Amino acid sequence: MTSAAPSEFGIEGQVLLEAIYLKYQYDFRQYASASLQRRLQKALEHFGVATLSALQERVLRSSSVFQELLSFLTIQVSEMFRDPSFFRALRDQVFPILRTYPSLKVWVAGCSTGEEVLALSILLREEDLLDRTLIYASDINPLALEKAQSGVYDLARIAGFSENYIASGGRASLSDYYTAGYNAAVFDKALRKNVVFTDHSLATDQVFAEVHLVSCRNVLIYFKRELQDRAIGLFRDSLCHKGFLGLGSQETLRFSQYANAFAPYVSQVRIYRKC
Repeated sequence: MTSAAPSEFGIEGQVLLEAIYLKYQYDFRQYASASLQRRLQKALEHFGVATLSALQERVLRSSSVFQELLSFLTIQVSEMFRDPSFFRALRDQVFPILRTYPSLKVWVAGCSTGEEVLALSILLREEDLLDRTLIYASDINPLALEKAQSGVYDLARIAGFSENYIASGGRASLSDYYTAGYNAAVFDKALRKNVVFTDHSLATDQVFAEVHLVSCRNVLIYFKRELQDRAIGLFRDSLCHKGFLGLGSQETLRFSQYANAFAPYVSQVRIYRKC
């Protein structure tokens, strides 16, 4: 039985992604096809064009159009203390081990607009570890990084963040960490003083530091297997001996070519430890 031929949308999508890679060196060619097609369909509606070929012409002629398109190609759905049991496990089972190091380095890969970075900073502060921790927060979307650096979020989202914070074992009130005004919550700059926000692609870039903890949650689900393996290989190479890796609730190392490089540590919340 022969496989079905690629749709016109699929062919044009492949050509567009190849053109983006050649022109801007952003590589989306190994992103999961179904999710990517949904995002490209929304991009067509946003830009008011009928085909991906027409969108490609605009993208290649204008870097500002490409920067705008990035908001559709990258996932910017994030939440503070998302999956509270993950953060509780960090607090109760991972941080007691990390506390034994004189200094710490943490990499939040695919940090999006920074909610998880702030959550980790709050957790580290409450465990008296923030002052000796350097956090690398990386993403490929410069607008997302700019948002993350600002530490400003819609006040309407804070109630959900607070519920997650309490469920994660928070030791204070989330309101202790931000100032509210003009329908926005501005988080304390001190939470970001040890954070380095950096442009980094899991598809094309290499390891840039040795770290004790990598958090890359709800990113791999948007990658095809080949790109998943590349990213996990980067995490393996970046982690120190016995370092920790946290993934999203729907992600696993089970089928990765690097599965043997890690051992489950808190299986229920997808925390692994480098062997």
